[in-house]
Amino acid sequence: MIDSIPTAIPDVRVLSSRWFEDERGAFSETWNRHRSAEAGLDIDFVQDNHVVSAQKGTLRGLHFQRSPHAQAKLIRVLRGAIFDVALDIRKGSPWFGRWVGVELSASNRLQLFVPAGFAHGYVTLEDQTEVLYKVDDYWSKDDEGGLPWNDPDLAIDWPELAEPPVVAARDGVFPRFADFETPFVWTPPS
Repeated sequence: MIDSIPTAIPDVRVLSSRWFEDERGAFSETWNRHRSAEAGLDIDFVQDNHVVSAQKGTLRGLHFQRSPHAQAKLIRVLRGAIFDVALDIRKGSPWFGRWVGVELSASNRLQLFVPAGFAHGYVTLEDQTEVLYKVDDYWSKDDEGGLPWNDPDLAIDWPELAEPPVVAARDGVFPRFADFETPFVWTPPS
């Protein structure tokens, strides 16, 4: 059983799975396409990505893929913890330019579903954090994009860190949100 919990942006969802524990350890069905479709998440994931961040304070994002390779993501933490952010970049959306943040950890066992049309990023809250995420389209270098994680116009409330975050050089050259031409358009539910 997978419970789908809406966030302040209803298309972004926290997923919680039932865990079964006994003397051997624990088991959970963390993704079931049929059950997830019944919960409104009819997604055909095509790839899993496994990321290891050695240092607390490693910040990845804010990233997205443009069409024709736009990606929905399902993120979970296998070891450690992250503060995970989804930023709505769909023109015409009532939540355009707004973000939601959720702590995901190995101990809380939550997952975050981020649909296409969102920029996504996270910061690690512990050393040796491992993140596993599913995507519903393949990565394309020609279609990748991003926004600055620290853009003051976005006002993302990242957790306080003792040191400045560890950030890839490419994440420092993205256009500011004020100058950003989004390739995504929001479609109201029918």
